[in-house]
Amino acid sequence: MTWVTGADGSPYGVTNLPYGVFRTDGGQPRIGVRIGSWVFDLAAAEAAELVLAAGSLCRPTLNEFMALGRPQWTAVRQRITELLTDPAHRAAVEPMLVPLDDVDLLLPIEVADYVDFYSSEHHASNVGQIFRPGQPPLLPNWKHLPIGYHGRAGTVVVSGTPVVRPTGQRASAEGPVTGPSVRLDIEAEVGFVVGVPSALGDRVSVDDFADHVFGVVLVNDWSARDIQAWEYQPLGPFLGKSFATSVSAWVTPLDALSDAFVPAPDQDPPVAGYLHAVPHLGLDLRLAVEWNGERVSEPPFATMYWTPAQQLAHLTVNGASLRTGDLYASGTVSGPDRSQVGSFLELTWGGAEPVKVGEESRTFLADGDTVTITATAPGPDGTTIALGQVTGTIRPAR
Repeated sequence: MTWVTGADGSPYGVTNLPYGVFRTDGGQPRIGVRIGSWVFDLAAAEAAELVLAAGSLCRPTLNEFMALGRPQWTAVRQRITELLTDPAHRAAVEPMLVPLDDVDLLLPIEVADYVDFYSSEHHASNVGQIFRPGQPPLLPNWKHLPIGYHGRAGTVVVSGTPVVRPTGQRASAEGPVTGPSVRLDIEAEVGFVVGVPSALGDRVSVDDFADHVFGVVLVNDWSARDIQAWEYQPLGPFLGKSFATSVSAWVTPLDALSDAFVPAPDQDPPVAGYLHAVPHLGLDLRLAVEWNGERVSEPPFATMYWTPAQQLAHLTVNGASLRTGDLYASGTVSGPDRSQVGSFLELTWGGAEPVKVGEESRTFLADGDTVTITATAPGPDGTTIALGQVTGTIRPAR
């Protein structure tokens, strides 16, 4: 129970407490934590010595706090919970609660590196059938390692940032042409934010996942399918992906998701030793995709073939170092049914099977379209917690 008005029973109650960065009236960025429809100003709380985190909560991003490591993350979370549940602290804390409607939410982290994976067997199989009909849907390496690529950290933007339609080369009957993408798509994903770095040359074990990963964000990794289809062979995604990646403004700490870990799908053939985890766990996150306010899909994250711990182990097995603020995303989340896919490429089967959005028959994104991705997870004692939503609206090409 919390004394904060309206927060009990909220999916943003005291069992959640996601971190973010906000400002009011154009002021300086401040770190806060969401409780119900309020933001608890942690910069003010640390300045008043109500919370102690080595000054890291009086910074414009979460990076310095995330670098402190799990013992400090846990201690600060316990202290915030105490302040928001013990009525003895109400008089001191209540002036530090800012109405959510009064704040501007900013990108919560300074993104160091960005890696995108391809970890849903259902999504990879669908894409294989669409792009390579008559051939095996999965390439021979797919079940041996988490496929991924390095993206562009500088184009990661906070939820609500408009997305300008990208321009690039695409194929046509007359040869390549240059112009705005006409097959602009979404990718509903889950992202993992690294707090504790690792040294160059070191490998991070699957068992060390929780020591390095601070929390979780929702991701929309926008995709220009026509640009991507022309450019991706032989080196993979490039300009069809690098123009914008939207992330939620709230970072849900791993501690809030302790009740959401579930057995991950069986893996056959057996994985390499560095990818072998006991227990082998994924996350029961239930995503929903809205296209212009209409729910069109509900992707289940629990079906992902490769887990977040395996992804982290794989991206460091060659000795690549982690940095505070690294973001790695799951890849498109898709389930076995058409109503559970995380891209419009799959929803419309490559554009061959349009869907109704409102009164319109649609395949890919039009200028002015808005896509919002939300997610929930099981919390303690049968409760539900919400992850911060990620939303974006398409603007015309420049």
